[in-house]
Amino acid sequence: MSDLRKDIIGIIIATAIVFITAIISITVYNVNDRALMSKNIDAAIAKGVDPVAVRCSFVQQTDTICVAYAAAQGSHTGSPSPKK
Repeated sequence: MSDLRKDIIGIIIATAIVFITAIISITVYNVNDRALMSKNIDAAIAKGVDPVAVRCSFVQQTDTICVAYAAAQGSHTGSPSPKK
């Protein structure tokens, strides 16, 4: 094999390893995030805190359930109200 061919094969293998590692890392992060959310929701239920409020603390602001929840509660996610 020529040196150029060995280099190309090495680059392909290195790229594949990086890509697979990234996929595995993202998967582990998401699984651990959901497990942590589940534990916090269980703890909130045990303490009497609204579990939807706990769930909404973990998601993005554009989550439809949390937007509806905030609207029903009369709260907002923007800046605090000015003090009187």
